[in-house]
Amino acid sequence: MMMAIQGWWKTGAGAAAVMLAGLGAMAQAQEPYRLPPQEIVDIVDAQPTPWTSPSPARDTIALLQRESLPPVSELARPMERLAGLRLDAETNGRHGPRSVVGLSLLDIATGEERPVALPENVGISNVSWSHDGSKIAMVITRGDQLSVWVVDVARARARQIIASGVNAVFSPLSWMPDGETLLVSLVSPDRGPRPVRSRVPDGPVIQEASGQESPVRTYQDLLRDSDDADLFAWLASSQLVLVNADGRNQRRIGAPGLYYSASPAPGGEYILAESIRRPFSFLQPWYRLADQSQVLDLRGRVVAEIAQQPIADAVPIGGVITGRRNIGWQASHPARLVWAEALDGGDPRVEIDQRDSVWALEAPFDGEPREILRTEDRYYGTQFTNIGETGFAAEYDRDTRVIRRWLVDFANPDIEPRLVEERNNQDSYADPGDPLTVRNQYGQSVIGVEDGFMYFAGDGATPEGNRPFLHRVSFETFEAEEIWRNSGEVYERVISLVAPDASSFLISREDPVTPANLYLHSGDGEMALTQFVSPHPQLNEISRRMITYERADGVSLSATLYLPADYEEGDSLPVLVWAYPREYNDAATAGQVRGSPWEFTRISGTSPRFLVTQGYALLENATMPVIGDDPETVNDTFIEQLVMSAEAAIDETVALGFGDGERVAIAGHSYGAFMTAHLLAASDRFRAGIARSGAYNRTLTPFGFQSERRTFWAAPEVYFELSPFMHADAINEPLLMIHGLLDNNSGTFPIQSERMFAAVKGNGGTARLVMLPYESHGYRGRESVLHVLAESIDWLDRWVKPIEDPRGEGDALEDEDLME
Repeated sequence: MMMAIQGWWKTGAGAAAVMLAGLGAMAQAQEPYRLPPQEIVDIVDAQPTPWTSPSPARDTIALLQRESLPPVSELARPMERLAGLRLDAETNGRHGPRSVVGLSLLDIATGEERPVALPENVGISNVSWSHDGSKIAMVITRGDQLSVWVVDVARARARQIIASGVNAVFSPLSWMPDGETLLVSLVSPDRGPRPVRSRVPDGPVIQEASGQESPVRTYQDLLRDSDDADLFAWLASSQLVLVNADGRNQRRIGAPGLYYSASPAPGGEYILAESIRRPFSFLQPWYRLADQSQVLDLRGRVVAEIAQQPIADAVPIGGVITGRRNIGWQASHPARLVWAEALDGGDPRVEIDQRDSVWALEAPFDGEPREILRTEDRYYGTQFTNIGETGFAAEYDRDTRVIRRWLVDFANPDIEPRLVEERNNQDSYADPGDPLTVRNQYGQSVIGVEDGFMYFAGDGATPEGNRPFLHRVSFETFEAEEIWRNSGEVYERVISLVAPDASSFLISREDPVTPANLYLHSGDGEMALTQFVSPHPQLNEISRRMITYERADGVSLSATLYLPADYEEGDSLPVLVWAYPREYNDAATAGQVRGSPWEFTRISGTSPRFLVTQGYALLENATMPVIGDDPETVNDTFIEQLVMSAEAAIDETVALGFGDGERVAIAGHSYGAFMTAHLLAASDRFRAGIARSGAYNRTLTPFGFQSERRTFWAAPEVYFELSPFMHADAINEPLLMIHGLLDNNSGTFPIQSERMFAAVKGNGGTARLVMLPYESHGYRGRESVLHVLAESIDWLDRWVKPIEDPRGEGDALEDEDLME
């Protein structure tokens, strides 16, 4: 009898097990990269329009030529993941493919474009104008070599001034105030050979907790052991040098160190050198390691020790370090340092009347610092002006989201600061814009004041969409007068002033079928400076407009609607809703319209706009506000508000006549992926979903996520409820999950998607998981991008596009369907 049973197992259940194992292996097999339809391939491969960079002298524009997506082979270069950085040890710089591959110069007065000759097959980075606009410095990458080049703008000619040995782990170069000298970071000359990883460790990696509250964010790419620490120190160790713009007279500044910042004083006599100190931490990224700030003279001697900070492992979530922080030069003084110090121990939970103080100390740095200002809320820096030593200091209340700006005289701190602006930072309709800058006598970028007026440019959000503006603002009364505003069926915005009194300025202009081009606006006339054409004219017939609607609780919502080129009124289309949730204090700011229907229909990378070419209607950036007057508890109704917003969006597609309310998909990236999984679990209004680079189990981010301030231990029920992983058994619609295998975004570990897929699969759901080799939080490789688009189109074509629900209105799928 036993033999019979064993025989049955081998021939029956055993065979079934083998068959299922084979199907499982097929389901998990690595597939070759796939391509979407050729029309999409052609769009992806089209060369993008150049980036533009106006000169400080306001007479020239640098056109930075870009290339389309790099191959995955470039992403596959060896990578060192150290202290929160991704480094290329062969170049001694950051890891990643090139973006800028060419340079030309455009004369604003004449419109003449002059190409700058450079070696073939190079990457350009760290492009920096000299303060007078006569030169451009940049780093050139050729193979494994980084070199420094300088462009003579008048002659449009480039020359190499440092052939090799550039250290680009942090900032590799900056201009000295004379505009004739560069401060460059080179590989430390005495660092020796590259450290070799020990095959046999010296011992275990040990960490200790001292009883002090030390919340840890889910940082990635951290140091793992002493070998990592040695390699990081080897790569980051640099020697500061000064070199003339013609490559002559190179001289060292001080001793080598782990410098992450070296900034010249406006007067040019000192350098603020900030460096990392050992011992390192295995729990913190580089910017939270122990560091020191020193003032050096031009011979490299230490003039003053400004601050030393320990490892920032006890900083409260949302807080700041104690002691001197955000140390920097005052732009309107030849040699004065400014910094902030917390009055609340750096803890935003502490109730206190004044949260920060601002201090200043000037050369020779041996006196006592002066207190300049105290702020009620957290200090976020000062923008200085070209009037004396005045500046606009900003403070921000994270609870109310109120931002305040004060006009402060740093030369006379006893003068009472004047309140310039106070508003909810999310109130886009009340946004006064940003002040336009000029260069002062030290070559520093400061707010320009001309004949008693400043000039502010802003997005100009309105209920009908953005209408950018240029305002003239009195420096005495702060009253604003509109002198220009975007109008008509185009989208225009101010780039920079050409004349200090705004009698001429640069604008960017685009429309739905024409990319942004630059124009010189002068008086009542204007001159076109560029003539960029659409890289994808085949999309010109796509329809685009802003729509607004309301959800059940009366909150106003909006989205940008795209319809296919061949759409005819009355047609019923499958719909894709693409969204990203955001938190607001009140319904009024949540319901404001942002964006413009007149912007160019840009389409690149893995944009959901590609789906419009395949017959889908797209609701892009469909607003999903989560509103609560108490930021500590706003997430308590997160899911309820998501569902209301999603239902309102679907109902609007039916009301407008292009949707049938049935063939609808939900999709998003990162927090949008988190949203997608929630909506599939909590709502039955969608046929399928696409979730990219998401996080689904909030117990893996226990010290907060997005806007959630409570820890897991303070609100475990919230973390449980807001984890789609915990509701995977309720996801009965097909879910496509995509994730980069090297995602380094805090909180979105690749295991988040792997575990979520296993949870859906294990509960009998329908899912597909695509893990992209060498990709991070966003996707850059050409093969990866095309594959994501192919997967997305196939998924929606299978589950959403058919008139009849392929799931048979809830009937179980056959096993072979589940295994595909």
